[in-house]
Amino acid sequence: MPIEIKVPSLGESVTTATVGKWLKQPGDAVKTDEPVVELETDKVSVEVPAPADGRLAAHAVAEGDEVDVGAVLATLEQGAAGASAPAKAAPAAAKADKPAAQPAAAAKPAVAQAEAPAETDYDVLVIGAGPGGYVCAIRAAQLGFKVACVEKRATLGGTCLNVGCIPSKALLQSSENYHAAGHDFAAHGVVIDSVKLDLARMQARKADIVGANVKGVEYLFKKNGITWLKGHGKVEGTGRITVDGKPVTAKHIIIASGSDSANLPGIEVDEKTIVTSTGALELSEVPKRLVVIGGGVIGLELGSVWQRLGAEVTVIEYLNRLVPGTDNEVASQFQKLLVKQGFKLKLGHKVTKAEKTKKGVVLTVEPAAGGAAETLEADIVLLAVGRTAASKGMGLEEAGIELDKRGRVVTDAHFATNIPGIYAIGDVIAGPMLAHKAEEEGVALAEILAGQAGHVNYDAIPGVIYTWPEVASVGFTEEQLKEKGTGYKIGKFPFMANGRARALGMTDGFVKVLACEKTDRVLGVHIIGPCAGELIAEATMAIEFGASAEDIGRVCHAHPTLSEAVKEAALGADNRSINI
Repeated sequence: MPIEIKVPSLGESVTTATVGKWLKQPGDAVKTDEPVVELETDKVSVEVPAPADGRLAAHAVAEGDEVDVGAVLATLEQGAAGASAPAKAAPAAAKADKPAAQPAAAAKPAVAQAEAPAETDYDVLVIGAGPGGYVCAIRAAQLGFKVACVEKRATLGGTCLNVGCIPSKALLQSSENYHAAGHDFAAHGVVIDSVKLDLARMQARKADIVGANVKGVEYLFKKNGITWLKGHGKVEGTGRITVDGKPVTAKHIIIASGSDSANLPGIEVDEKTIVTSTGALELSEVPKRLVVIGGGVIGLELGSVWQRLGAEVTVIEYLNRLVPGTDNEVASQFQKLLVKQGFKLKLGHKVTKAEKTKKGVVLTVEPAAGGAAETLEADIVLLAVGRTAASKGMGLEEAGIELDKRGRVVTDAHFATNIPGIYAIGDVIAGPMLAHKAEEEGVALAEILAGQAGHVNYDAIPGVIYTWPEVASVGFTEEQLKEKGTGYKIGKFPFMANGRARALGMTDGFVKVLACEKTDRVLGVHIIGPCAGELIAEATMAIEFGASAEDIGRVCHAHPTLSEAVKEAALGADNRSINI
């Protein structure tokens, strides 16, 4: 009797996924626990294994389809996995290291493609000068290519440097200093009778930091001989684009257009009273009441800025938890600490209406599961419900480039689209929307184009939430390992038991190491506490090089340092922690 292969549970509150890549085709022999298909959510990529030995009978869904937890993905004829396979039209595609990749050859161009230009203006042309685009351009130039980068902003650096990562971290640091001066310094014997906020100066400092970073990228372009083509890029086909209507040709075209803030129906953003992250970075005064729609990374980071500066912050999240995709134990501790700081949380709720008034905004809020509505008044509303691929208005669909249901560019394992000579990286393709993920893809693609072995290990991409305390993760969560059926052991160490953390007065949180039960190989590391974003680098290195928990535990760590907590947690995976 055929066995159904279904979408497994994908973690708390995650109900849907996208079919990324079929690793086995109808007729292929499979063995128990052998990966059959890759599924992708907004945060992670998951391989679904075969439940028994047998032969794959049929796919019930196609690559790019969105599927619910419990839906049938394929059927399996149970039996010996090594029997001869029936004839197939084409061999199965080899497993790619890149999540949610689809074979470029399988996609059909929507329009006929003109032949590539015999001679081109550039070897490599990158559309978008964000972290993925400018890093890709620099690496390509280092490898000897003649490179141009198209950017429509007045400055280089994309969302990250201009209105994202860099300015938000500048305000996070400034607001943290302000809060510490008013609340924490006295414990160190530093008594400040009156702490005053100069928000205009704080914003000016942020602007200076942004200016230095974007000018730095412009300097790097000049240093590496990269041409900045200022204007809006539109893809015309193989080897051809236009920049503000002017034709430009290149052997290789790379789409690195990034992402935009996602919207909600019925909520009109004006970047004054209802703002995205862009507007939230530019407020000229501290709002008395700030409502954040969305309990993800962006909303909590910017909510932290204004909460420290004096705003009453309420977070409305559709799910029954914050930061989906984070290890549950870490997320639970994180939520408790935010509430302790003064955050008000309305989990399991949705906003159905936003009405602007003379005093601000009145929101209508309802339980996600149904129930009585209520209203909330806010001076400022921050809409932070995620980001979407910036793939519109660039001529991609007109050029025949395949997009998935979320508007992301479909690529193969080497970042190639279905149109020859056109590639894509970063937020505009599948995978986590992280600047450093885009940078790694940019380097890998430039090296691939140069005939080298560019590669990205998607199991070793760290993620950081720059609140206080910081949250950082790399590798698998405990919930993902349970779902995969992987045996694991846990080592955990609290910062309360770390001498350096005590000296700093920053003892909230812990380090959690997940290691393979059989081999001791590090599978995931999750940190909530001081400098978590810095400490995660050691764990990422361990996963990248296949280290064991014992390997971390045997490395000499300086004393007293916060990094000793990582060592102690690694030792704890074998019940060998010294200081607890």
